[in-house]
Amino acid sequence: MIYLTLYLEFFKIGAFAVGGGLATIPFLQELIEKYHWITQSELIDIVAVAESTPGAVGVNAATFMGYKVAETLGGIIAVLGLISPSIVIIVIIAHFFNRFRQNQYVKKAFYGLRPVAAGIIGAAGVSVGVVAFGIGTDDISIQITRLLIGLIMYFLIEKYSKHPIVYIALGAVIGIILM
Repeated sequence: MIYLTLYLEFFKIGAFAVGGGLATIPFLQELIEKYHWITQSELIDIVAVAESTPGAVGVNAATFMGYKVAETLGGIIAVLGLISPSIVIIVIIAHFFNRFRQNQYVKKAFYGLRPVAAGIIGAAGVSVGVVAFGIGTDDISIQITRLLIGLIMYFLIEKYSKHPIVYIALGAVIGIILM
């Protein structure tokens, strides 16, 4: 039963998460609230790993969450659920798109999806930021520490413009030290 649930939930995410991998985060948070498969902190770890590894963020996140819930087969089923709607939609759109490509309503519809995707990604960023910076926790020192680390990393990135892997590694080292 868990496999069917994984497939259907990730099918829903694949169907409605418009805008790329980061747009899946609000849906993943919904799964946390509904099924308690992972914690909010684990979601942040999953997103960090998904962002750091090669490949699509949404697919990587589905793989990690599916694996966490039901091991290897769970990871595979979650990914299949996530990509199934895209495959179906692409086949349907490809069939009709050439016929309606220059239609003004089609152009406007695609243009209108851009701010929707930006809004979803922005909301996900705020949600992740709230947890990442410890907002809502009683321990003010955690909030201040996380905020300072975030600001320091931002200024290092702006000032030195090193390869992103340098900052990812630095963040990992700081995280390990503070654990």
